Amino acid sequence: MTLRRTARAMPALLRIGFAETVAYRAEFVIWMLTTTMPLVMLGLWTSVAAEAPFRGFGQRDFVAYYLATLIVRNVTSSWVVWQINEEIRQGNLSMRLLRPIHPFASYAATHLSAVPLRTLIAIPMAVVLLVTSARDVLATSPVDLALFGVSLIGAWVLTFFVLVTIGTLAFWVDRSMGLFDVYMGVFAVLSGYLIPLALLPGWMQDVAAHAPFRYMLSVPVEILIGRLHGADAAWQVVTQLAWATAAVLGARALWKVGVRRYEAYGA
Repeated sequence: MTLRRTARAMPALLRIGFAETVAYRAEFVIWMLTTTMPLVMLGLWTSVAAEAPFRGFGQRDFVAYYLATLIVRNVTSSWVVWQINEEIRQGNLSMRLLRPIHPFASYAATHLSAVPLRTLIAIPMAVVLLVTSARDVLATSPVDLALFGVSLIGAWVLTFFVLVTIGTLAFWVDRSMGLFDVYMGVFAVLSGYLIPLALLPGWMQDVAAHAPFRYMLSVPVEILIGRLHGADAAWQVVTQLAWATAAVLGARALWKVGVRRYEAYGA
């Protein structure tokens, strides 16, 4: 019954979310422009590789990597942690809890509805990727491209629910944003956002291989630029989906406990 009700409500929620994104388009664009750090790293690493390839990365490889990183990051990132944090602090969550659908569904609809506009922002980067020499390293196999599509969805789900989990911690602490700042620092390194994971020291590569951050960004990027393909790519996507499932279940369990605490204080 709950799933049926949510499915019926989702089109309306998506329309409302899209309207809100358009209404606050200036803030949306400013927020998207804060994800341009890969362009800075692109300038740095292409200069390094100007004389000779660095650990298997030539100039075109760095161009492909960082443009792909911008595309994946633009499509899969989320601001739900701020939304949850503010609603808990200000008591606005009470209104959301009164609605007949789970708050996760309404949060997800809000953020999914922004994907079309994010895609518009990502298109120029995709065009640059396709018209430069970087296109020579892109995946062309239909199987790999299909795996890239699945990994993009998996990265969105994993990122969204990890951020939901961090936002939910506001049930116990005044502001969970301090923890989010720590998360962003770790994410920037272990996801491949700042530097390709292949360029990290060996022990850091081992840490990244056993942490969820790689599956939020690096896996779809590596598939797109042809550094993961075939059976290896398929295994990484399966692992990513396992992490995404764990994130959904973990966020749901933590939310249930947190809402009881919230209601106990009469919010």
